[in-house]
Amino acid sequence: MSKISTRERTDESEIMDDFELKGTDLEKTLYDLDNINKWLGGNKITLQGIKLLLRDHPKSEPVKIADIGCGNGAILREIAKWGRKENYKLELTGIDANPYAIEIAEKLSYYYPEITYFPIDIFQDEFEKMKFDILLCTLTLHHFKDPQIDELVELFVKQSKFGIVINDLQRSKIAYRLFEAFCAVFIRNEIARKDGLTSILRGFKKRDLQFFSNKISVKKQKISWKWAFRYQWIIQK
Repeated sequence: MSKISTRERTDESEIMDDFELKGTDLEKTLYDLDNINKWLGGNKITLQGIKLLLRDHPKSEPVKIADIGCGNGAILREIAKWGRKENYKLELTGIDANPYAIEIAEKLSYYYPEITYFPIDIFQDEFEKMKFDILLCTLTLHHFKDPQIDELVELFVKQSKFGIVINDLQRSKIAYRLFEAFCAVFIRNEIARKDGLTSILRGFKKRDLQFFSNKISVKKQKISWKWAFRYQWIIQK
């Protein structure tokens, strides 16, 4: 068993960081990662945050929600289903720097006309011009280094009207070992396995998120631990 350290965030990159990754490898990996997220209850964390931010919002008024690093759009489709059930008028946007992931998302979202996708690098001017009511960052923040996170969170605050829901991984030895065991039984995809383990080491301690949160001025924010080894960071404006 290899020795690991979770004291600090690792600088190791993930295979999925390659925006040229495409084809069967990309499609299968996104599928497996989304299944892992679903099995471990990750989508509920994001939906819970959305419900909180929309608590006082009239259902008769449209709501613009964007998911940053949307992958194949799985979380947006879950939100669309919820919105239809609850009679919200949702305008959903998926943003990802990998154009091939966007192609997959568009194909899988054929029956969800309320979702629009854009292959955009969030550090480009095109993204800065976009405005939304709620910004989502689900399992995406850990892909960035600390200085980039400072920049992104500040940008997200400027671009959102109601607030932001960040859902990301806890950096934990227990989480790492449990994910190893989980993959040994349920996941055969080598990219999903390797990237999943690296993601945990790129994840966060609560003190990390508190450090970032102290740099922004908003009405209210809360960082909560959630199963399975997640942090939910809700920023209210």
